[in-house]
Amino acid sequence: MVDVGSQVKILYFSKGYTPHDHRFLSYLAETDYAVYFMQLEKLLFTRENRPLPEGITTVTWGGGGKPLRLTNLFKFKRDLERVLRDLRPDLVHAGPVQKGGFLTALTGFSPLITMSWGSDLLLDARMGLGRWIAKYTLGKTTVLLCDCDAVAEVAQELGMPRERIIQFPWGVDLDHFSPGSGKEIREALGWEDATILLSTRNWEPVYGVNLVCQAFIKIAQNDEKTHLLLLGDGSLRDPIERLLHRSGLEHRVHLAGFVSFDDLPKYYRAANLYISASHVDGSSVSLLEALACGIPALVSNIPGNREWVTPGVNGWWFQEGSAEALANVLLEAIQNIDQLRDYSEMSRQIAEERADWGKNSEGLHHAYKLALAIEREQS
Repeated sequence: MVDVGSQVKILYFSKGYTPHDHRFLSYLAETDYAVYFMQLEKLLFTRENRPLPEGITTVTWGGGGKPLRLTNLFKFKRDLERVLRDLRPDLVHAGPVQKGGFLTALTGFSPLITMSWGSDLLLDARMGLGRWIAKYTLGKTTVLLCDCDAVAEVAQELGMPRERIIQFPWGVDLDHFSPGSGKEIREALGWEDATILLSTRNWEPVYGVNLVCQAFIKIAQNDEKTHLLLLGDGSLRDPIERLLHRSGLEHRVHLAGFVSFDDLPKYYRAANLYISASHVDGSSVSLLEALACGIPALVSNIPGNREWVTPGVNGWWFQEGSAEALANVLLEAIQNIDQLRDYSEMSRQIAEERADWGKNSEGLHHAYKLALAIEREQS
């Protein structure tokens, strides 16, 4: 239990309710903070089916349904101002940057902890309105939370002082995500002797799941042992299903949909290799889950991934955006199946050293203390 004083009231304001939100709120529920949760939008696709942690209070407000747009921005702002007047929080924790962070910044509330979700700064802030909004929001932010060097560097380019950036990987529960037998899923699918490739990313353009499918199709035509396990769902469902259908390899692909948190480790353990073709990422929690389960990774060579996967140590990189490059490296990995076993132990070791949520979660407490201290100094 973190002793932070029962009088400190936190409004945790997020775009939706995801496994990441559940992780943060579960930590906060074990502190002496009085924590209030408010949701900006209702997400179309989410794999979080657990209730809010006990002790977290839900705030009902005018938002929480329709997406935030320019047409309803000022209505949402007025509704948020009403919540702030009524609740009178000591601190607002809001994200992503261009969503909850921006809306809170517009109200002028302080202290504001803005939490980057990776793509908000790495992708949405590259140019135009998204970049202007990010710069404005960071200018009103007391402390920024981020999970990797790449995000911290962009934040500094946009004017955020380094001393007010708290950086830590979001991490995973190393007891829940741990090495073990993958027999249950393999037997259920009839894939006992297969080489199983696993993708757990949502089927959205930024995550490149279509590239994973294209690379699988290319190598599977000449390798009957290789099978593909696809978790998740998203806006690319129709084109991905058409691609798999045209390939004639549907019988070697299992579409598992959204898998519960309790069952997720079983799927990692069933896999020989985790694949992520994401175009943009911070410290991907899906990748950290795979490493914690002792699964080697083949990932796009973007900065966030390179912080966790090292060729020759625990996995492979391929050229981001290229299905052909992915297929070539995938073929190399499959042809060296003994190397996959060697990488497994190192993957788990990396997770234990750097991705332990039990340790990393303290970064959130440090961020809150810093924001409250800055507010006291400025008042």
